[in-house]
Amino acid sequence: MASSTCHVMLSLLLCFMLHQSTQAIKQASFRIRSHSFGQNPTLADAEYVTNSHHNLLGPYVGSVEKAKEAIFYSYNKYINGFAAVLDEEEAAKIAKHPEVLSVFPNKPRQLHTTYSWSFLGLETNGAIGKPSIWKESLGQDVIIANLDTGVWPESKSFSDEGMGPIPKRWRGICQVDEKNLFKFHCNRKLIGARYFNKGYIAALGQTPFNTTRDYEGHGTHTLSTAGGSFVHGANVFGNGNGTASGGSPKARVASYKVCWPPTEGSGGCFDADILAAFEAAISDGVDVISLSVGSDIPSEFNESAISIGSFHAAAQHAIPVIASAGNNGPSPSTVSNFEPWIFTVAASTLDRAFNNHIILGNKRIRKGASLSESALPYTKFSPLISAADAKLAVATELYASQCQEGSLDPKKAKGKIVFCVRGGNSRLAKGIEAARVGATGMILANHNNSVNDVEADPHLLPSSHVHFNDGQYIFSYINRTKYPVASISRVGTQLGVKPAPFVATFSSRGPSPVEPSILKPDVIAPGVDIIAAYSEGVPPSEEEFDKRRTPFVTMSGTSMSCPHVAGVVGLLKSLHPHWSPAAIKSAIMTTAKITDNTGRPMLDSATKKATPFAYGAGHIVPNRAAYPGLIYDLSFIDYVNFLCGHGYTSLQIRQFIGKKYICPKEFDPADFNYPSITVTNFANASSSRNVTRTVTNVGSPRTYKVRVKAPPQVDISVDPKILSFKRKGEKKTFTVTFTLRPLRKQILEYTFASLEWTDGKNHVRSPIVIKHPLK
Repeated sequence: MASSTCHVMLSLLLCFMLHQSTQAIKQASFRIRSHSFGQNPTLADAEYVTNSHHNLLGPYVGSVEKAKEAIFYSYNKYINGFAAVLDEEEAAKIAKHPEVLSVFPNKPRQLHTTYSWSFLGLETNGAIGKPSIWKESLGQDVIIANLDTGVWPESKSFSDEGMGPIPKRWRGICQVDEKNLFKFHCNRKLIGARYFNKGYIAALGQTPFNTTRDYEGHGTHTLSTAGGSFVHGANVFGNGNGTASGGSPKARVASYKVCWPPTEGSGGCFDADILAAFEAAISDGVDVISLSVGSDIPSEFNESAISIGSFHAAAQHAIPVIASAGNNGPSPSTVSNFEPWIFTVAASTLDRAFNNHIILGNKRIRKGASLSESALPYTKFSPLISAADAKLAVATELYASQCQEGSLDPKKAKGKIVFCVRGGNSRLAKGIEAARVGATGMILANHNNSVNDVEADPHLLPSSHVHFNDGQYIFSYINRTKYPVASISRVGTQLGVKPAPFVATFSSRGPSPVEPSILKPDVIAPGVDIIAAYSEGVPPSEEEFDKRRTPFVTMSGTSMSCPHVAGVVGLLKSLHPHWSPAAIKSAIMTTAKITDNTGRPMLDSATKKATPFAYGAGHIVPNRAAYPGLIYDLSFIDYVNFLCGHGYTSLQIRQFIGKKYICPKEFDPADFNYPSITVTNFANASSSRNVTRTVTNVGSPRTYKVRVKAPPQVDISVDPKILSFKRKGEKKTFTVTFTLRPLRKQILEYTFASLEWTDGKNHVRSPIVIKHPLK
């Protein structure tokens, strides 16, 4: 039992809702000072804390009974806080209570596949070769948690065939609705499932189905990518046939449903639910947490449920948290989930393409991307029309050109191939609109050169997605031809596409909008046209008009790249169970590559040289990460000192650790022992700065020498230049000095460099970002 003097650390999530009475209502999560239960609180401990929450709130809402009604989550194990529905005055008053450390809104968040593991070197032609990390581990008995839209338990990706007993350390549950109307079940593979929707209900006033079953497909896709079993013969409507699996195919998986159907202008994943899921996952005993959820609007670390929940998981309980970087690229400073204790993942392409061809009436051929089931034979051309010319009288030309819902006229489009422009709505929705008006096919063209990647989607009609220049040619052909016609071929799978990988247009970019001294994203991984399991409770287009169902589908996004890294983290956790989250992150980052399959520097989708703001340390190479040689490690105190260096007060830091902490007199975030180095705050255009790092030997006794690649604007020196290690676990510290060279003319704000320690076998590389003072 906890003593009567134990303090509670309360974190209040607030979300404004206006009722018809115009009284402002808030859902809020309060964070209070931490309790003293240790790592394994008992049920009695948890009940004690919940009662303390009721007692604390009671005086502000009229009674303890009313407090019980207002509180919809009591975080009573590790995070220690509650989420409640209050009016504005009540929230303002309780925020002043000395035990309350923080109050922040119940904000909505957004959701951000067979061949990719071959592309990453884990298998070759369906076989696991000698260099593959899969020879040593398939992630056996590592428990991977996924915070997402739930799971489709019947998927073959979650078959428990050949799986042994569930690990005894697992403390989770398989949550079903009261009468199990949704027939949900778990097994020895899918060992747990929970749903969290009280924050969603409080914010939107809507009650979704109380089920962990996935009716959106996103969560099934991401969870199977991280830890799905081997499934032979997986394909999407006959395309991409092969063996599907997750990165850790023998891992146990658990689903935490925090995302529900979004409403107009609002995501369906709310902070209160996300925070509750983090606490549950920690309590259940998971080993890895994958989170393909984020926000388009950056917020301070102490104002985010993802930030606080992931801090408790990664910094305090040594559970790696992997999260998506976001899909708001290619604009700078759009990256989300930029906390240094989170492993942030950008998205790249594979060297596989699903192509078909458009044959125009002038016998010219243009290649596009698609996963359409059917084709329009070239022996019988179909009329071709621009969507803008097929618009309804009441529709705008822009809406019609984008094939937005209800914008096309069946009298004009029926029996024709409709030419649509990207933007405004989803790519699949455009095909649905074309099908609705009786079109025989669709051509989708990018709207400009800066967004020039094409993606293969399982369109309802014969369809093809083409690059901007090809779209311009087709559009010109339509306009200058009296009777334009075309056909669309069947889809074929092409391997060995070059260059690959390159950075996806949509992948969010750095620098971090909140803490530029930490390079984000951390790494890049496959995230375009990824095949993985899908919910058979929803069509692949997610449109009601579409009656198809499929057990596998392609998806694109950093939501897809994130679980690739989570799967690799599961492998390293299996091989090195005592490694910290920072050590695992370091191993993957410092062994990443920055070249494509042509041997040249990685590009972005506009064919320009990409930078670390797009790919972080580089593209993951799992086989190298298993034995990196050296790692950059971090402790709990290091993370707390980082918060000090970020400028947080003692009270703000208590929001994370629940107790008083005296910061060191000085702590420069640039000295945070991160695997990447970012140097800012130069005094002037010719000044110097020193940065320190400490590496730990995780291999045999070796001697490492340093190699530096520096831009012409900066001198970079390292002291010492040689590090000799006599034993595993030995640590060595080095200093990097940056001296700006005086230049006559204005230069770019940022330049990039790299530092590499090598013993001839291992290459431990760190990207360097240098921010120059502008004249």
